[in-house]
Amino acid sequence: MALIVQKFGGTSVGSPERMKAVARRIADTKKAGNDVVVVVSAMGHTTDELIDLARRISPDPPPREMDMLLTAGERISMALLAMAIHDFGCEAASYTGSQAGIITTTEHGRAKIVDVRTARVTEALSRGLIAIVAGFQGVSETADITTLGRGGSDTTAVALAAALHADVCEIFTDVDGVYTADPRIVPEARILHAVSYEEMLEMASAGARVLMARAVEFARNHGVVVHVRSSFNDRTGTFVRQEDERMEKAIISGVTHDTSEAKVTVQGVPDRPGIAARLFGELAGEGINVDMIVQNVSVDGHTDISFTVSRDDAARAMAVVEPIAGEIGAAGASVDPEIGKISLVGAGMRSHPGVASAMFAALSESGVNIEMISTSSIRVSCVVRERDVVRAVRAVHDRFNLSEEAIIREIHPG
Repeated sequence: MALIVQKFGGTSVGSPERMKAVARRIADTKKAGNDVVVVVSAMGHTTDELIDLARRISPDPPPREMDMLLTAGERISMALLAMAIHDFGCEAASYTGSQAGIITTTEHGRAKIVDVRTARVTEALSRGLIAIVAGFQGVSETADITTLGRGGSDTTAVALAAALHADVCEIFTDVDGVYTADPRIVPEARILHAVSYEEMLEMASAGARVLMARAVEFARNHGVVVHVRSSFNDRTGTFVRQEDERMEKAIISGVTHDTSEAKVTVQGVPDRPGIAARLFGELAGEGINVDMIVQNVSVDGHTDISFTVSRDDAARAMAVVEPIAGEIGAAGASVDPEIGKISLVGAGMRSHPGVASAMFAALSESGVNIEMISTSSIRVSCVVRERDVVRAVRAVHDRFNLSEEAIIREIHPG
């Protein structure tokens, strides 16, 4: 008997018909002799609708009350799913994040999991029940309801899998797995049947939406095997797990893109110690995540500093940057929202020189200008114009023959 954690996103349970289909899949997993814990998101666009409703009531709703409101979406899903499972001949019990022992920090809207107290879920499993847990939510150490922010349900599922020592954490979504590129842009993109934690973390951070970076990091830190697969068919999908020699044989795993960032530039910054520390320290103090950073070579004692942030944070970033620019005697600050990021990710980069130059050549030949570059041992990222992103993804995917080379991954990682 295996212990399996299954997570179903909002699209998977977006209608009564889809909810019933998910319930049938869960019941089949239980009837096959497994213990099953399910994490479920709010149905469809429920969370967006609740946010819109709140803003129609109040232009600046208190974060605590927003968390109380938004957790309602997952509570609806979990109760309906338990009802549907019952009709397929299995017994289930639903639990809120707090009832399931998801203990978090105190930040509303972006809390982090600090502990998972599994007593209630374990007791349900011991009685032969399917335990259904509301994703995206928990309770703080000060007993307030909290939400985990973007990708929160993925993180809930992986955290439960780690705490319960589950055999696998299955993330069911509306795609068949992790592709070499977005198949909407590159129709010939292939599914990767195995990806290392490090590769998936880089891909998630660089724009791949199939798994959130927080969940991948949690899985890596606790050794949880994650299986990304479709809610709508029985295909194998993608395993995210510890790197092995098969992964290194394929130099590149995939090309990702992200059009959700903006570039902030501070012009004419005096080139003296401490300024960058102050600038990025204050951004961090405001909870603004900075992605790529480039500082130009100093000319006549002044330099430009450019960095990227989420477009949602661009206005807040400028509110931090502009006063500092004035105080330090910089020439000014500006924000450019019309950028995109394209990234090449692969474990094999460590031992194969020339990957970056081949990527740059592909972009050059397709007429795409590079504005910023950032690298790690298994990733190369370039900022380009947003209008050039689709062309850039296709050019790089073709240059590395990913539709053909990815076949090396079509080996079950058991």
